Formats: sequence, structure tokens, C-alpha cells
Amino acid sequence: MIDRYQGHIAGLATGDGRRVVVGRWLRSPWPPFVDVMTQDAAGRRTLLAPTREIADEVAATYTFDDVLVVPTRCTSDERARTWTVRAGPLTVDLTIGPRTAVGHALGLVPGPVARSRRFATAVDPLARVVLPGVRTRGSAGGGRTEWYGATDQHAIVDARVTWRDEDCGMLQERVPPVGFGFSSVPGAPSVTAVRTTIAR
Repeated sequence: MIDRYQGHIAGLATGDGRRVVVGRWLRSPWPPFVDVMTQDAAGRRTLLAPTREIADEVAATYTFDDVLVVPTRCTSDERARTWTVRAGPLTVDLTIGPRTAVGHALGLVPGPVARSRRFATAVDPLARVVLPGVRTRGSAGGGRTEWYGATDQHAIVDARVTWRDEDCGMLQERVPPVGFGFSSVPGAPSVTAVRTTIAR
């Protein structure tokens, strides 16, 4: 059985050491949804998901210390190039900037190829070198395999994040590795267009 998720992943870090990964899924086994993974400076990992079913699926794939089922939403303004994310105790307001060098390189690969499992497998060794911590193929737990097929990437140039009504500080130029699963996020704040495939 194969599940496919198509959408965007935003990854960023803040001045207080918090890392935030927002998944905005436009196509998946469920209706469109948003989930958020966040890790604080002490390493505590929290999943914020909109339903118990989605929370259970994500928690079976990645590792968390806390799982919260809370209302989640992401409103995007294409003209202003902003995302407004609300997920329980977390708020994120981010601004998307220019295409990254990785995004330009991905633009040279035909979309169907870039989204394929074969391509994700082939480029995994390169991704490990060019983007330390990033994997495009690996274990999703429970005997499952997961592939990330990226098709575009843009920088995040500004962000305001709060956790439990406390400001998390300024957007950082580098994103420390996260400990949710086999792959981290790019080392610079960015939004990546991606298809995630999980084979059971």
C-alpha cells in the first residue's frame, strides 16, 4: 500500500532555540490539512495535528515527546507571499522570499521525475552531502519506507513565532538539526514544495 502527500514543508528556527516544521498538505489520504512539528531548545519534540487519526499516522512515522490534537490552519497570501499558521499553542507568521539555489536546481528536473521514488533514491547520497542532515529516502518505522521528492524551494526571509503566547525571538539564519525522524530540514529557513511517498 502506498500513501502520497503533496504540498509544502516550511522549516525555520527562532532566537530562543525553537525549531518549527510546518507541513501544509494539499493532497493526501485525508482532506487538505496542516500539521506542525516543533522542538524547543532543550530538545523536547511536540506534534500539533488537527485530528486523532492524522496525529496517530504522523506519530507512527516520526518521534515526539508530546502529541497535541488541536485546531490547525495555514492561510497563505500569494500576493504578499506570507503564511499565517495557527496551531494550538503555536503561532507562526512568515514571509517567503526568493527561490534558493536548490530551488533553481530543482527547476531543471522535470516534475514527474523529481517526484518519483526512483529519483529520490538516486539523489539521497548527494542530498546528504549538499544538505547535511537531509535525507530523501529512509525508514518511516514499522517496516515502511519513505521518500521525499522536492520540486521547488524558496527562502523564508522573515518570521514571528510565539509559543504559549511567549515571543520566540528573531528568525535565525541557520536551522539546527531536528530529531523527529530519519531526515532533518534544510539548514537555512525555507519552504520546499514536496511529494512525500510512504510504502507500507
